[in-house]
Amino acid sequence: MLARRLFLTGISSLALSACSGNMLGLGPPDAGSIYMVAPKFPPAPAGATKVQWALTILRPDNAAGLDTDRIALTQPDGSMDYYARAIYPDRLPTIVQHALLDGFEASGRIDKVALEADALHADYNLAVEIKDFAAHYSQQDGIPGVTVGITVKLTTAHGRDIVGSFSTAQTGTASVNSAGAATQALQQALGAAIPQIVNWTLTAPFPVTQQPGSTASPGKPAEQLLHDATRASERPARQ
Repeated sequence: MLARRLFLTGISSLALSACSGNMLGLGPPDAGSIYMVAPKFPPAPAGATKVQWALTILRPDNAAGLDTDRIALTQPDGSMDYYARAIYPDRLPTIVQHALLDGFEASGRIDKVALEADALHADYNLAVEIKDFAAHYSQQDGIPGVTVGITVKLTTAHGRDIVGSFSTAQTGTASVNSAGAATQALQQALGAAIPQIVNWTLTAPFPVTQQPGSTASPGKPAEQLLHDATRASERPARQ
């Protein structure tokens, strides 16, 4: 009987220990840190000339491994990885799409711009592809460089004809070897890439087939007009 009492007491103690252990374990592990990527853009200059057409920013496509809320990195051997216990507040394509919208709105040069989900009746669509958005390590535990590479294609909303394409790749270096520093450098690189995309996109003329008040004249194709407008914007002013 004594042996049985001791055995039951031992079982009770183990059960109590298990319960205490569950209470002290505090449930699932900490999810880690959330790092924002939201570039700030300077206010538009007064009197900026506005385009008269509407633009929809499509949800970006992305290179393999980037459609995630995890912060990507490449190791010295070229393999892809992610920072441990560190995430973005949303999936990367959504973050880039919203940052582009902020950039267009901050330019002060377009009133009718929206995300694909808003179902805007647009004249142009901006197709976006994220080629690179990662920290890159040249040596183990070194300070990483970062690259933000984005390609965009401007297409007519009706017929989806490609009017033109533009690519930008912005680089930087983290201040220290950490997820937070790498994310800050990525934000700065994205903040440099977006104004280039905005400026290129806004050289597009009103689509020929929808010129306000125009007759049904074929005129130049939209691609040629965009090419002409781009060349004009790059031509140095006469002294």
